[in-house]
Amino acid sequence: MWQARYVASRLAEHGFETKLVPLVSVGDTDLRPIDGTRQVGLFTKRIQQALVDDEADVAVHSLKDLPTQFDERFELAAVPPRETVFDSLVSENGITLASLPPGAKIGTGSTRRMAQLKSLRADLEILPIRGNVQTRLSKLRGGEFDAIVLAEAGVVRLEMHDLPRVQFSLEEMLPAPGQGALGIEVRSDDAFARQTLGYLDDSATRLAVIAERTVLAELHGGCLAPIAAHAIVTKSNRDGADELTLIAVVMSTDGTRRLEERAQCTLAPASAATNVTAAQLLGKTVAETLRAAGASELIASAR
Repeated sequence: MWQARYVASRLAEHGFETKLVPLVSVGDTDLRPIDGTRQVGLFTKRIQQALVDDEADVAVHSLKDLPTQFDERFELAAVPPRETVFDSLVSENGITLASLPPGAKIGTGSTRRMAQLKSLRADLEILPIRGNVQTRLSKLRGGEFDAIVLAEAGVVRLEMHDLPRVQFSLEEMLPAPGQGALGIEVRSDDAFARQTLGYLDDSATRLAVIAERTVLAELHGGCLAPIAAHAIVTKSNRDGADELTLIAVVMSTDGTRRLEERAQCTLAPASAATNVTAAQLLGKTVAETLRAAGASELIASAR
């Protein structure tokens, strides 16, 4: 609801009135651990169906939940400026990972987080947890876990600034592809909605998440694979041109094996189509290098 209200408020700034259409996805009601028997799109299919059925004209997703498979019925009309990509360790007293007792119970529903936690502390007991932020916090406060891992973006958006937590560095915990970004979809044949939502698009964020999601798509990772990726647009120190830098990691679920690749490309000034192609090529290049190093085997073993 925060995400939908945010998009509505941004559209209002440009003079467009909106109406919120609350929906409930399977991912919201089915809190069983996500495993290989469950399909991707638990959080997005119901919202996309609302577009198909003309219940809504705009679908607002957490981009990291949106499947990478192309669907000609929809178009990603906008990717607004990204919120923070960091993950945080949340506990009753806001202690660091190193300060947790031996064998501490950590709650996360992500194999990406599990693998990186295990690589930092092999003694930890990583347990699945589902539900919204409030549900997860109630389980923490009820003593089921010593700590849980949350995306910092969700904490910030809910204005839970006093929540006791320690933010992981990117070296400790690389984010999921698309983490912290919103993906706003419309029907591909709805020219008015596509043009309207275009006002909210942030080119730097879009190029970054294209590169990240291309890695995920090329490695056929889906939501279960221990794949992390982060891309960012920066100014070159040499000539001031914009550069897109991408780092991606594939790990074994026990954290003992880690494959990492980093690459970058120079972006063309004022050439959106060329830069989208460059971001896709960057993602493909990084994925190919990871695959050659054995990423496919690590991904297969996680399923």
